[in-house]
Amino acid sequence: MDQSDRYSNLELTEAELMKGQNHVLVAYTLIPAAGYGFLEVASHVAAESSTGTNVTVSTTDDFTRGVDALVYDIDEASGLVKIAYPFELFDRNGTDGKTMLVSFLTLAIGNNQGMGDVESLKMIDFWVPETKLHLYDRPATDISDLWRILGRPIVDGGYIAGTIIKPKLGLRPEPFAKAAYDFWLGGDFIKNDEPQGNQTFCPMKKVIPLVVDAMKRAQDETGQAKLFSANITADDHYEMLYRADYILEAFGEFAPNVAFLVDGYVGGPGMITTARRNYPSQYLHYHRAGHGAVTSPSAKRGYTAFVLAKLSRLQGASGIHVGTMGYGKMEGDASDKHIAYMIERDECQGPVFFQKWNGTKPTTPIISGGMNALRLPGFFENLGHGNVINTSGGGAYGHIDSPAAGAISLRQSYECWKAGADPVEFAKDHPEFARAFASFPHDADKIYPGWREKLGVHK
Repeated sequence: MDQSDRYSNLELTEAELMKGQNHVLVAYTLIPAAGYGFLEVASHVAAESSTGTNVTVSTTDDFTRGVDALVYDIDEASGLVKIAYPFELFDRNGTDGKTMLVSFLTLAIGNNQGMGDVESLKMIDFWVPETKLHLYDRPATDISDLWRILGRPIVDGGYIAGTIIKPKLGLRPEPFAKAAYDFWLGGDFIKNDEPQGNQTFCPMKKVIPLVVDAMKRAQDETGQAKLFSANITADDHYEMLYRADYILEAFGEFAPNVAFLVDGYVGGPGMITTARRNYPSQYLHYHRAGHGAVTSPSAKRGYTAFVLAKLSRLQGASGIHVGTMGYGKMEGDASDKHIAYMIERDECQGPVFFQKWNGTKPTTPIISGGMNALRLPGFFENLGHGNVINTSGGGAYGHIDSPAAGAISLRQSYECWKAGADPVEFAKDHPEFARAFASFPHDADKIYPGWREKLGVHK
């Protein structure tokens, strides 16, 4: 059934919709299934995402028609569809009147993903009215809180050298804590990897006290504060609270040094909101494990990594993994820097919409996935700054000399870029960075040809 007469209005202008501040605007790329028209399918998407079904029903009245989602712009050549969703459509909390990300996803990325007249449908951007931002939780803490703990300026406090305990599974409590201590002698930030939690071979109540002891010893030895991101992901709301409360109690006076890591994609928005609302003082670390199932450029449906990151800021994530923008081992390319810009700036142009955040705290780009000291200068040059958390697992534990030396090499890499120095020349006076060339020779050969002669390495 062609529903374009009801669920499209191509005379609506984006400027007027934005001025009205009463619609969430969503942009999709669409390929209709064979035999279906472009506007016909786009209108079906709007219908399924709001008040419609596949037939005319007797229960529809004039008020219902007033909250229809409407296709207001199409570009069949590029496959772009823009739909305006009246804000009234989205479910609101009974407790505090705020709106819910679950409701937005249920409508804008819900049944329309399973429609038979769609070959490909992917959300690539969305816009939220500035006057409605206060109805979302948004971040309670940000990277400035971590800089403060580390004793740095709270504006442009710079690169936070972090790691992931490797291997991500298989360590018992004592070697896990030792790995943490060894890195903290040179670095700032350690996170649980996404599956680390409460395995029978590494129970939380045994490993966490050992990690606390490792942190205290590293702080005493270096005279520097250290940070730990603890995974509290769980199926059950009460299990999350149980884990979080235990961790904070175990860290005691160093509880402010603890972030909470949540697997927000596989766990869903409710898991992020549970952490955000119950522990607003803790840095909320959004791990997006599994997101590639829908965000990969090869996926025909779902939404993009850009959309996921933008959603995380609305939900209240303090930081989210954003990939390595083509400089590490994960899928992505240099243009992905616009993901970081959207979540860290107060206003930003997205792929389609210009979003103003009206003072919303930033969400930190967290860089992870095959990064090491040799790859970082190019990454910083592309991004244009180093105000990120970088969790380099192999980049630290793969360093020839030690995890601490690996951590120092990461920080020296940032110092090299910030100084505008040639990395090979910089390495001559920075031994940990120099040893990164020998630690990762394949990368060194590819990125810095001729480095062996310049550094006097002949193997």
